[in-house]
Amino acid sequence: MRLKLKNTPEQVELIKAMGSKDPAVAREASEAFAAFLGPVVRQVLMQANTSAGIYTDAPFDEDDNPSYPLDLYYNEGANVVQVWSQNMAGGLPTSHISGLEEMKIATYRLDSAVSMGKRYARKARLDVVSKAVERMANEVLVKQDRNAWAVILKALAEATTDSKTHLFTSQSAAGVTAPAAFSLQDLNDMMRRLARINESYAGGTPAEAYSKGLTDLYVSPQNMSDIRAFAYNPVGGPAGTGIATNANSTDLPDQVRSDIYRAAGAGSIYGVNLHQLLELGESEKYQTLLNTFTGATTYLDINGANATAVAADDNTIIGIDNSKGAFVRPVARGEGGETFTAVPDDQFYAARMEKMGFYGFLEEGRVCLDARAIVGCNLVK
Repeated sequence: MRLKLKNTPEQVELIKAMGSKDPAVAREASEAFAAFLGPVVRQVLMQANTSAGIYTDAPFDEDDNPSYPLDLYYNEGANVVQVWSQNMAGGLPTSHISGLEEMKIATYRLDSAVSMGKRYARKARLDVVSKAVERMANEVLVKQDRNAWAVILKALAEATTDSKTHLFTSQSAAGVTAPAAFSLQDLNDMMRRLARINESYAGGTPAEAYSKGLTDLYVSPQNMSDIRAFAYNPVGGPAGTGIATNANSTDLPDQVRSDIYRAAGAGSIYGVNLHQLLELGESEKYQTLLNTFTGATTYLDINGANATAVAADDNTIIGIDNSKGAFVRPVARGEGGETFTAVPDDQFYAARMEKMGFYGFLEEGRVCLDARAIVGCNLVK
């Protein structure tokens, strides 16, 4: 994420004052800049975070301990539920099994510190100051994304409902020498699995559906390429119709194929929003992390056959039901309502230090309260 400070007279004077050789002037200017810096970084984190569309923010006062009544997320009565969360930043998410009660959520601090020579401030080098602010935002952003997706992938790897794993193997993946292409059958199977794991406690259709079904799909660039290919792949057909069927055939109406072609891709398909993640795909960061979480566990396909383990060089599609609000981000809120705090780094106030710096932090947690909101299809070799 790139940041650029506006070149206004007020901004230039403030930057120059931060580099003043008068400690009182430099400190006052640094405090004023830090007050401006906090909301800017918070906005960057909200817009650039790849998991922002999955997690729902749940602000709490910074001196409180956040907790959630689990019976609001599960309507089966007295039962045992499983919740995934982290106890520390970068820690391995754990599955906490509990009865229907109020659950305390562990939070942790994510922070970053940057510094630069005062001479850059005295010369009003807005580009250098912008890079420092950008570095602070990106360091926190990387930590946020890693923690958020660790909880998502851990829940996907371990979740089971009515003896059905939420992660399953693609039907089209058997016998290929490279990760199989994403197909409409895979999408249809994900919708089917999500519906089955959201049955009522009696095994039927809920009177008031708790789940609205698959809403968002997170795919690798390879799989997004497969979706673009829907526009020009031949139309397949069932046996006996005289229409040729092959591995790349796509049963989509011409109108949908035309929309994909004109838009050089698709923002949604079957009403499901599509999101491309560079961290997903063959041997990429999140695929490797999922492989670590699944270990030697094997996953059947949608029909209960072809048990296969998840490999680091596979390609996994992740589906989310955002109608549940099952993924929650407790975030501490300061006295002024801010969630990211930036302050001058006081270690550089000494006269002999020709440096200035800033320290920024936030306190948050990541938790999956109901794994029935996630499903995955693994395209294997």
